[in-house]
Amino acid sequence: MWRPDVIDLNEFYAGHLGQMAQHFLRRRVREVWPDVRGRRLLGFGFATSLMRPFLDEAERVIAVMPAAQGVMHWPRNAPNLVALADEIELPLPDNSIDLVLMVHCLETAEQVRPLLREVWRVLTPSGRLLAVVPNRRGLWARSDVSPFGHGYPYSPPQLSRVLRETLFLPTPYQGALYMPPVRNRAVLRTARIWERFGPRWWQAFSGVVMIEAGKQIYAASTERPRRPARLRVPRLVPSRSARGPGG
Repeated sequence: MWRPDVIDLNEFYAGHLGQMAQHFLRRRVREVWPDVRGRRLLGFGFATSLMRPFLDEAERVIAVMPAAQGVMHWPRNAPNLVALADEIELPLPDNSIDLVLMVHCLETAEQVRPLLREVWRVLTPSGRLLAVVPNRRGLWARSDVSPFGHGYPYSPPQLSRVLRETLFLPTPYQGALYMPPVRNRAVLRTARIWERFGPRWWQAFSGVVMIEAGKQIYAASTERPRRPARLRVPRLVPSRSARGPGG
């Protein structure tokens, strides 16, 4: 399965359509997590475009990008907070993260369930996962002008099911990106109207599906204990002169 690399992702969010998408996605994430003070936040996949607002609020903010995608420095003009790692071997201890934001990750993952079990491992017992994936019924999954047009899109029931199967307790889904995925300036000027009325008129056709899920503890006790993932020193790879978006 072809997946956008870090250069493709950065270039998208640097453009007008990407900036608009970033704005609306950030707003939705903030609605789910209105206060992250004292929490440790991990961005997984290519989540840095949505994480800038949390830098001065959370106790700690870090990001992990999958080895197959590549990595770039983030935030801009500040010490790097991003590591490169195998997506099913996170270089983090058990129960070390309070919040995990997954963007541009699940739809292109080679091993979805092992990946989610690894996220389950690093989350604290009260930790929360927020997964953002392309909506199978939305226009964004049918267009290749954005990274959301690549990989395996999910319907809300499909995403809820895979979360339950990996010992998460999903909440009802939310949608975002109701505007058409086009770069036309005239259409982009109407984006706020699309986002305002989309949840009321055509929620099933949102560009992305967002589901927050908690960590299910008791069901895990019936499983055979697994060895903790081997911790590895992340390999940082400089990327030309690129800098992370939104940073």
